[in-house]
Amino acid sequence: MSRGLHKLIFLALIFCSSVFAEPIKKETASLKLLDKTSNKVVEKKIDVNSIISWGSLEIYIYSCYSSPSDEIPEDYVLIEVIDKLNNEKEYIYRGWMISSSPDVTPLEHSVYDLWLVDCINDSTS
Repeated sequence: MSRGLHKLIFLALIFCSSVFAEPIKKETASLKLLDKTSNKVVEKKIDVNSIISWGSLEIYIYSCYSSPSDEIPEDYVLIEVIDKLNNEKEYIYRGWMISSSPDVTPLEHSVYDLWLVDCINDSTS
């Protein structure tokens, strides 16, 4: 690789890392949960590093982040979902969910659907 190309790549990396600010760590994830059999939607606020049960699901939140206020609004949650149907644990989702694109990281379940609304710092709001 030529020396000029090395400099160009180096400058691009510096520019990219300085353009995007660090995401803001939040305390609570706000999720919408749909029971497809009853067509009922509920909103749950789940603190980071905690777990809730909903129907046959256990939902664990590892972390929740929001983009800085000077960027396009976006929230990200690292989540794990376990289905305990018939007292057997089946991991049905592990990974990141993105608030603006629920179709990119969907939970695939025959009875339940869930998506991230936002990340907040007050679980009572």
